[in-house]
Amino acid sequence: MIVYQSDYRDHWISPYAILKTVCFWEKYEDVFYNLDEKPDAPYEKWVKILTPICGAIKSVLDVIHPKIDYVKIHSHDIWSFDHSLAKIVLPALKQLKEDKHGSPYVELEDVPEELRCTGTEDYDAQDCFDFYHEDKADTYTMIEKRWDWVISEMIFAFEHLLDDSWEEEFKSGTLDMIHVPCEWDENGKPTMYQMERGPNDTFECDYDAIFKVHERMQNGFRLFGIYYMNLWS
Repeated sequence: MIVYQSDYRDHWISPYAILKTVCFWEKYEDVFYNLDEKPDAPYEKWVKILTPICGAIKSVLDVIHPKIDYVKIHSHDIWSFDHSLAKIVLPALKQLKEDKHGSPYVELEDVPEELRCTGTEDYDAQDCFDFYHEDKADTYTMIEKRWDWVISEMIFAFEHLLDDSWEEEFKSGTLDMIHVPCEWDENGKPTMYQMERGPNDTFECDYDAIFKVHERMQNGFRLFGIYYMNLWS
């Protein structure tokens, strides 16, 4: 699989960004914007001078680094397509958790009881960004915690999908299995065998713990599907 995407390149250098950098002594950013549309605004002249220069720089960079959206799928990518996609999804989820700028609506039944709210007002307030409901810091903290928990469960699922060795944590001892005859023909020759533990077998496996991890993985994939449209930063 080959994936190359440069849809989000940003070649535009704002004249305001240049002025903010050069005029570092200005304490308030609003001074650079002509909000009242006054002809004698202190920086309006420089904005007009810099705007075409910024446009020319963007045009040159657009030619040097054009928009590219290219995906090539090879035949072996679909042999284990879940693993192929997981290699892209997992690092993206980790980056999203670090860089997210808001928390979407999360159904309360999708999170543990300790992350659920008790009031209708708190429930309705979920559909928000961090700059809403500023007077309810505790409410937003719970909203953010719920979304963090959901993303963490997605990450857990994809991490374990890509890790072929995680079940070894629940296994111990040495496996020693032998074939023991269980059926014979009329001449006494064995016709069927069954597997039994040999004399040197010390193998132990916590299948209940493995099953619980599988259940958690399935729930993580379920959450990924349900909240797929909320995977934005």
